Amino acid sequence: MASLVSSPASPSISFPSTNPSSDRLHHRFLQTSRRHVVRCGIHDSLRFDNGSVPPSMPVINDSMLPGLYPGVHGLQGGIGRQNSRLRIFSGTANPALSQEIANYLGLELGKIKIKRFADGEIYVQLQESVRGCDVFLVQPTCPPANENLMELLIMIDACRRASAKNITAVIPYFGYARADRKTQGRESIAAKLVANLITEAGAHRVLACDLHSGQSMGYFDIPVDHVYGQPVILDYLASKMVCSDDLVVVSPDVGGVARARAFAKKLSDAPLAIVDKRRQGHNLTEVMNLIGDVKGKVAVMVDDMIDTAGTIAKGAALLHQEGAREVYACSTHAVFSPPAIERLSSGLFQEVIITNTIPLHEQKSFPQLTVLSVANLLGETIWRVHDDCSVSSIFQ
Repeated sequence: MASLVSSPASPSISFPSTNPSSDRLHHRFLQTSRRHVVRCGIHDSLRFDNGSVPPSMPVINDSMLPGLYPGVHGLQGGIGRQNSRLRIFSGTANPALSQEIANYLGLELGKIKIKRFADGEIYVQLQESVRGCDVFLVQPTCPPANENLMELLIMIDACRRASAKNITAVIPYFGYARADRKTQGRESIAAKLVANLITEAGAHRVLACDLHSGQSMGYFDIPVDHVYGQPVILDYLASKMVCSDDLVVVSPDVGGVARARAFAKKLSDAPLAIVDKRRQGHNLTEVMNLIGDVKGKVAVMVDDMIDTAGTIAKGAALLHQEGAREVYACSTHAVFSPPAIERLSSGLFQEVIITNTIPLHEQKSFPQLTVLSVANLLGETIWRVHDDCSVSSIFQ
């Protein structure tokens, strides 16, 4: 399984305390320190050739992110629980990511009891007071999607009944996002249904990462902060020192052209290619044609998620047929439903780059896999939401 690599501690800096007498200095420091564009450096272990070391999950340290709020290493004592009404609670879906987010903010995860009865029912009890607090619940709705979604709803309800002032559902991976429209008669739009469930449960805000389609934000009747995993992946690719003239960004389908175009623009304005495919059924695709030139180039395929890897694997095979020198796969969400691992490790890809929005189990690891952490990105967003600061400026 991808291992967690510890980051070197950043040098300690002086930071004004968060007591009421220094709020103005605190706010001024935050406004000044957040004007930089996010640049995510990566741990040195990732610079080895594929297969020479096991896949690793780097923790991006504070010195590599000059534009972000200093985490536990940079801020003396962190935010301080006694002076803050910010609370972070984790569900059972991805506790490792939740812990990284809490470490970045200099907080401890809130105490919560989650258990399942013999008949499968979920029980949630907060083990500390959240009355009047700004509560963030970290729970991706990854497989098993129904279990994790129901757990999130019950966590929201528990916080609402405990008189939390604000409840934000932090959903690194939003399940059911692909069911965002009707393509045939008598179909459900499950994304809207799930949005209604989260709203009715009592959430005041949603923080999501790389939604399958932007229109999903409109299904919520509460504010949605949409975070992009691009900065983390882009800076990792930049560290590989590939000549910009040799790069071409490839969209694995027509629906992902806007995402690939934005990615290419930030990657030295690289040229764009598109794989045209025809979908035969759910999780079944057939590659038909390639729009663009990839001959002799390093092709970077960009998608929001990899499920069974049918789309991206057939696209990679087509790129090799068209003369691509190397093919990289980049995706924020690694669902990795069977037979994804067999397809991704078959030799089509030089490297498969994902993030840790979904926990990666040991049996799903393979030599070409690189896992990047989005914990600092989510932690920074959480702090800005809590502190009423701009979120969009992170990605400018």
